[in-house]
Amino acid sequence: MTQFAGLLSCMRGDVVEAGCDEAGRGCLAGPVFAAAVILPPDFRCDRLNDSKQLTERVREQLRVVIEREALAYAVAACSPEEIDRLNILWASIEAMHRALRSLCRTPHHILVDGNRFLQYEVIPHTCVVGGDGKYLSIAAASVLAKCWRDDHMRELDHQYPQYGWSRNKGYPTREHREAIQLHGITPHHRKSFALQERQLNIGF
Repeated sequence: MTQFAGLLSCMRGDVVEAGCDEAGRGCLAGPVFAAAVILPPDFRCDRLNDSKQLTERVREQLRVVIEREALAYAVAACSPEEIDRLNILWASIEAMHRALRSLCRTPHHILVDGNRFLQYEVIPHTCVVGGDGKYLSIAAASVLAKCWRDDHMRELDHQYPQYGWSRNKGYPTREHREAIQLHGITPHHRKSFALQERQLNIGF
């Protein structure tokens, strides 16, 4: 096991290991995205970290590196309708499963950011709280999930510019909540989330 810039290269160095993470759990609109990434054993990138600790510019630069250097990667999503049906936790896990299913290589161990996961096939997994700041593969997955989701929300912003999704990416910012009060919700909003006027007023 090798450590670079505070992040560990792997948990199990004797097997092919995939890191998984999601982006968009706390949003009011848009899908939840998840990524699965298998990195080479000797992969090194000193700037790689939890995507939330990085600027958008750095994330996009790292995205190029990860997509070029990864042995395998895949990104998947669950729609707002699926989030409303399954709840956000299980939709996030389902998105991770879809990403794992789309990998061109089968991992022998899965590292998951957080403390909840559902067994994927017969592959052993380990949940790591704060894993996107501890393991390179999870950090790489967090960057890809965030970048792909941000791209998607910018595309939706062209259809619904009044919500400011190119800026807030669907998160419950004041701008977004005020737009919901003024314009109502769209087909891309999560109807099971706090979208009522009384709830949207909290924190104003």
